[in-house]
Amino acid sequence: MNSIGLVLSGGGVRGMAHIGLIKAMQEHGLEAKVVSGSSIGALVGAFYANDTPVETMLQFFKETPLFQYSFFAFGKPGFINTDRYAPILKKHFENDSFATLKKPLYVVATDMQNGLEKVFSEGQLIKPLLASAALSPVFSPVLIDDILYADGGIMNNFPKEYVDAESDFVIGSNVSIAGKLEQKDLSNSIQLATRITGLMVYASSHDKLQQCDLQIEPTELENIGVLDKKGIEKAYTIGYDYSMKVLDEKIAQG
Repeated sequence: MNSIGLVLSGGGVRGMAHIGLIKAMQEHGLEAKVVSGSSIGALVGAFYANDTPVETMLQFFKETPLFQYSFFAFGKPGFINTDRYAPILKKHFENDSFATLKKPLYVVATDMQNGLEKVFSEGQLIKPLLASAALSPVFSPVLIDDILYADGGIMNNFPKEYVDAESDFVIGSNVSIAGKLEQKDLSNSIQLATRITGLMVYASSHDKLQQCDLQIEPTELENIGVLDKKGIEKAYTIGYDYSMKVLDEKIAQG
């Protein structure tokens, strides 16, 4: 594995499994040279690209509030004002620049005005990270150069294409799981719409995951809510255990 590329999907709190994968990679002496991510995958990818310790990553997500009255959005779309998270990220990325990261990073967001996918890889770092993770309609879009950007998962939840040219071995981690539902779980329009969106995102992410040289997709994650902070430690453990098993098997196969 001369040059490893790491792709991290969106998936909310389930993205803590990405951190479990990173821990397992470290214990196997593996380090990615280039990273791409969407939504929570972009945030975890940025911490990894900045050589942030796994323990610090987990602590950040545990301590950062999701629903707090002072963060509520007033006068803008969304329930939570995404911009309120900028000072929190600034503590970890003081220079607020892609250039100061230790590894190349590709962050995907969605241009809400023109309906286009946008990848950020240079210049200002924090706003693209916030935009990529601005899960609609919960979090407000982020204004960058007079364009409103939101969740990267809308257009591209598994941005593998951005690491292909710079790596000869790609590790992909998909935490957007769409498991089986019972009929009672599809009893109203909201549940139906949520299911349709989830299946579309899963289908796209899963298909591209199959193109990776090493595939991480723990189905146990489907029992963890996308915005359930109580699931942080569980998602991390699931990701770590699953990744250790897959990596051990890969090494045993030679």
